[in-house]
Amino acid sequence: MSVKSCEKVEKSQVALTIEVGAAEFEAAVEKAYRKLRRKINVPGFRPGKAPRKIIEGMYGAEVFYEEAINIAFPEAYEAAVKEKELQVVGYPTVELEGECTKEGFTFKATAPVYPEVTLGQYKGLSAPKDEVKVTAADVDERVKILQDRNTRLVSVDREAKEGDTAIIDFEGFLDGKPFDGGKGENHSLELGSHSFVPGFEEQVVGMKAGDEKDIDITFPEDYHKDLAGKAVVFKVKVHEVKEKEVPALDDEFAKDVSEFDTLKELKADLKKKITEERQKDADRAFEDALMEQVAANITADVPDAMVEGQARQFLENFKAQIAQQGIPYDQYMKMTGMDEKKLLEDAKEPALRQVRLDLALAAIIKAENIEVSDEEVEAEFQKLADQYGMDLEMVKKYLQADQVKDQVTTQKAVAIVVDSAVATKPEKKEDEGEKKPARKSSKKTEEAGEGEEKKPARKSTKKAEETEGAEEKKPARKSTKKAAEKKEDEEPAESK
Repeated sequence: MSVKSCEKVEKSQVALTIEVGAAEFEAAVEKAYRKLRRKINVPGFRPGKAPRKIIEGMYGAEVFYEEAINIAFPEAYEAAVKEKELQVVGYPTVELEGECTKEGFTFKATAPVYPEVTLGQYKGLSAPKDEVKVTAADVDERVKILQDRNTRLVSVDREAKEGDTAIIDFEGFLDGKPFDGGKGENHSLELGSHSFVPGFEEQVVGMKAGDEKDIDITFPEDYHKDLAGKAVVFKVKVHEVKEKEVPALDDEFAKDVSEFDTLKELKADLKKKITEERQKDADRAFEDALMEQVAANITADVPDAMVEGQARQFLENFKAQIAQQGIPYDQYMKMTGMDEKKLLEDAKEPALRQVRLDLALAAIIKAENIEVSDEEVEAEFQKLADQYGMDLEMVKKYLQADQVKDQVTTQKAVAIVVDSAVATKPEKKEDEGEKKPARKSSKKTEEAGEGEEKKPARKSTKKAEETEGAEEKKPARKSTKKAAEKKEDEEPAESK
């Protein structure tokens, strides 16, 4: 193999003209013969036993050339890439140049390569940053979550009213015949939750244990096509009516739901945690805004292959999210009428932003000569173990040291940008009139008494596993650990 030329072309591509000589081609032809001989019938010979010369005499010397080219190409291409020290980021397009003879052949391979990146400004940037405020109403909202979580349902012997939970059997009939998904037994229905078809819950109000009733309902026009706009009858039987027994907000409540002895101490702790959560959100948003500027400031001829690869990764992440919800991907696509080509097309814009961000981070790491010691890698392993409540050795089983090293390296690059940046006051929106309630945390806390789970570091410049959706609109940060939130099952046909 010899590289006759290596030329740069547009979109960060390199065109290699590669010649495969007689000796290499002869070896490839022999391999092609051994691979194909069983498929060629030669009178007087058992399958696979006919000598190469006999086959070539019958069908021509070129009979094995096409397969020989396919055999010789990969090795010759990889050798050329290695010789020219190219960082290829996608598959090449290949075309044969001239005729293929026993002396060999020449081909041209055009491959996308890692682009040259020129950093723009990445130090001394500015971006708006929210001032963190926590009001008494914010704290009361968290206390209310704890109160709701500790509210019990107790059985009552009276007519059901809004806010109660009715335990019911129901079956829906269309034109006197039961329809699919319209039946349930011992179903807990919170009256006023609007989880059923409009008009259903309102007619259960007033019923009590043992009552049976026919409920007339007309499905909305935008409901499932089989029932849209149809008038149906639900036969309903109430087994039990339950009301909420709400605990009083006092010191005893604080003792029951936390490690504190007084409600005042509990509220003080909740205020501290809400403040920490919102500060992390503000810091994160500030960091995102800065890194978007850094990515926009670079000069790079980004190859399409990198963008397409990232878009495909977004799609794979989206598929993983659907799988985590227990829904087959094909079924989900059919149910929603979504098209994979459209998903990939829509993902290209955020994919380009993600690729530019990765390129910018890699360029900063190179420009700043950022290095990470073994001690820093070990400390990051320990941090992850503490963060997720896992044994250190177990974390090391799931994550390779190189992954963690990349993560720490990227964190250092981001820190250089953030530490040199200036936070500005967010502009007041024109339509902002009266003082609005403080912004809610972007993360719903599973336990109101617990602090926000620490967020993983920004993704490294190497490909990492994540579960961002294909339609993301911002460059995705890749976590070192997947956190799968299980979605509640959908209601049957009776639900909205």
